[in-house]
Amino acid sequence: MTKLILPDENGQVYSYQTGEPKFYPRPTSPLKSRIVYSAAHVVCNPFADISPMEEVSIDWEGTLNYRRYLWSLGLGVAEAMDTAQRGMGLDWNNTKELIGRSLQEAKSVGGSIVCGAGTDQLPLISGITLAQVKDAYLEQCEFIEKYGGTVILMASRALAACATSPEDYYEVYNDILKQVKEPVILHWLGEAFDPSLSGYWGYKDLDKAMGVCLNVICDNKEKVDGIKISLLDTQREIEMRRLLPEGVKMYTGDDFNYPELIQGDKYGYSHALLGIFDAIAPAASAAIQALDKDNIKEYRDILDSTLPLARHIFQTPTYYYKTGVVFLAYLNGHQQHFRMLSGLESARSVPHLAKLFVLADQAGVLIDPELAVHRMKSVLNTAGVSSSK
Repeated sequence: MTKLILPDENGQVYSYQTGEPKFYPRPTSPLKSRIVYSAAHVVCNPFADISPMEEVSIDWEGTLNYRRYLWSLGLGVAEAMDTAQRGMGLDWNNTKELIGRSLQEAKSVGGSIVCGAGTDQLPLISGITLAQVKDAYLEQCEFIEKYGGTVILMASRALAACATSPEDYYEVYNDILKQVKEPVILHWLGEAFDPSLSGYWGYKDLDKAMGVCLNVICDNKEKVDGIKISLLDTQREIEMRRLLPEGVKMYTGDDFNYPELIQGDKYGYSHALLGIFDAIAPAASAAIQALDKDNIKEYRDILDSTLPLARHIFQTPTYYYKTGVVFLAYLNGHQQHFRMLSGLESARSVPHLAKLFVLADQAGVLIDPELAVHRMKSVLNTAGVSSSK
């Protein structure tokens, strides 16, 4: 146990002592009770002499090494999702390289992987047409399938900007699904994660929006493996889960209520495709191992202990959660710096990061508390927080 001085949200400092780290066992066989994907972050290259707000440089070995770590815990990787700063620093050209490298690495280690396809090669300008959106989607889907990847059909800012009716959404998704080779995972990303997706599926009313989405799925169920919804609305996810056609899976993207949704009820359960599982990977793996043994109490004890941390990382503005995910990777020694694409490390305040440290310690997800304390002190020192009162 180690002490350090932390700032609170009122600008005051206090002394905090870390607890004992928890031991989360690695799996000795594949996880079986749920399909579990961690939406993985990318590691930027801090030594590239570029303009970080305008250019991208990725530390490929650091990025791939983190994916190897996730696979070693029995988790699948959801590649090139919003956790990887898709649309917030990661452009399509770098995304292609990320997907290609990760698919190759997954094959070499036998890791499970799915990859995000969107329309982010299109400029967000007026005059974009539905035909252009379809072509952009198909270009990305074809790239992923060419290299043997499974597609996650991500929500499109371009589609949200040019669609004028629910029928436009239906037309685009229906056409794409008829042309993909293998079943895909749809992704309904809520406004909290991306304000530009407000009114997706043609309605601000979520019940009506869900109806459009379900029509797309029901009319193309042979091409839909499942749907990930990230609405932070437990009851709506449960309701939609019960309305899905037989054989179509629900993947929770609810980083506030995942223990309940993955556990499920007598009518069914959600699989997992979560950004928070990047940050709490050892705990997530151990929890599913417990679920595999029908040990519901252990499962809930593990995941419930991580909820305060998850809700803090994903607090409003939710789309800045990537900062917390990368910060925890830094504290845990998975990368040697706390730098991000587009300078996004500055998106959360120092008191926010200090509270994240405490909640991570209380959840037992600080792998080496002494290293985490050393790195926390380094960050605090640059912010003018003395290591002693």
